[in-house]
Amino acid sequence: MTLLDRFRLDGRVAVVTGASSGLGVAIAGHLAGAGADVALGARRADRLADTARLVEKAGRRCLSVTTDVSRPEDCQRLVEETMAAYGRLDILVNNAGVGTARPATKESPEQFRQVVDVNLNGAYWMAQACGRVMKPGASIINIGSVLGFTTAGLPQAAYSATKAGLVGLTRDLAQQWTGRRGIRVNLVAPGFFATEMTDQYPEGYLDSQMGRVLVGRAGDPAELAAAVVFLASDASSYITGVSLPVDGGLLTS
Repeated sequence: MTLLDRFRLDGRVAVVTGASSGLGVAIAGHLAGAGADVALGARRADRLADTARLVEKAGRRCLSVTTDVSRPEDCQRLVEETMAAYGRLDILVNNAGVGTARPATKESPEQFRQVVDVNLNGAYWMAQACGRVMKPGASIINIGSVLGFTTAGLPQAAYSATKAGLVGLTRDLAQQWTGRRGIRVNLVAPGFFATEMTDQYPEGYLDSQMGRVLVGRAGDPAELAAAVVFLASDASSYITGVSLPVDGGLLTS
């Protein structure tokens, strides 16, 4: 196996949640470009069709399953349909997420719980369902955020709490599963990337934050997807339990 061969995902099957928009679309497309067949999960089934075409354009097979990750039964169904279609499951990318920017004194219990249910609980339900069927050599990649480690000047207690929680979840699942079952578990922590979530930010907010980013710009989704492909592949076979910032140097400022 050459060095570049270690980055290939030929013959493997990946599940990507939150695959209907933004970073999930880029991740699914690049996993397919590296050779993986892809199962897509998201709540907006109509938007999955566009992502599916991107996967198929790369010459890979694609399965789309309407999935609300806050529902454990939906997570289980996504895994079962993936196994029925492909007979294996090698990669999970826990990308589904929601964000809010509400002052802590005004955020309702229902609003806080909704963020926790999707961002943290949903990642656990997906990992749990996948972990039951994954074989040694499999990889789970949780999509966290730099807001699990710092703040960004907006009232995002629920979002930040869930992303910090994913760091702990990643570490513990790696401890449970890597040595005993051969399943690696890692996290990537994106910095500022233009997505539907950032579209909700106040006008001028992203520009105001670029002074914290050493490379001086927002990230390109392909740059995050490249890190995910790395962690999914044999190129990272000796890496587990880590949180990898993909943030242009934001956390060093």
